[in-house]
Amino acid sequence: MTDPAVLIPFLIFCVVLTGTPGPNNMMALASGVRVGVRRSMPLVAGIAVGVALQLVAVGLGIGALLQSFPALHDAMRWAGAAYLVWLAIKIARSGPIDVEADERPPLGFAGAVAFQWINPKAWAITTGAAATYLPADGYALNLALAAAAMALISIPCVSVWSAGGAVLRRFLVQPAYATAFNIGAAVLLVAATVPILFGAH
Repeated sequence: MTDPAVLIPFLIFCVVLTGTPGPNNMMALASGVRVGVRRSMPLVAGIAVGVALQLVAVGLGIGALLQSFPALHDAMRWAGAAYLVWLAIKIARSGPIDVEADERPPLGFAGAVAFQWINPKAWAITTGAAATYLPADGYALNLALAAAAMALISIPCVSVWSAGGAVLRRFLVQPAYATAFNIGAAVLLVAATVPILFGAH
């Protein structure tokens, strides 16, 4: 993992896949809208830690275990999809921003860590990383370095989405704008899940 020929493509892989639309980033966006960047940081940190722990687990063999029991893997993916649909409905039905209200983010630190285990995109990222970028020589060290790098990269990539939500926050006190945003965010959350759900086996 210290070889630039492996490290640089891996870092690009992490930036692209943790920074592009998906369930985690849609939740970060919604959290930024509702509670701002600072109060979204436990969610962001939980996503980063959860993905890193999942990469370690995949590297240690849980990925192979799930391949041996595809029904279990499918059940986890569909459980994740069901949760995301529920969250999308909750977002779509939420009202305009009340800047005086003490709202809560969609998930806290522990919830965000746990969510990665049923997040289809997280599985696609970690299984892809483990299969493609981990050299056999010094495997344990490379796995630890890869997990740390993925966590560190995830934090700014996901935080950008929270910051974007916080920028939108000032406009969403108006009911018409809030309704349009909430419905759009809900649709994007589901849309970001569908291709991963049906493409990650």
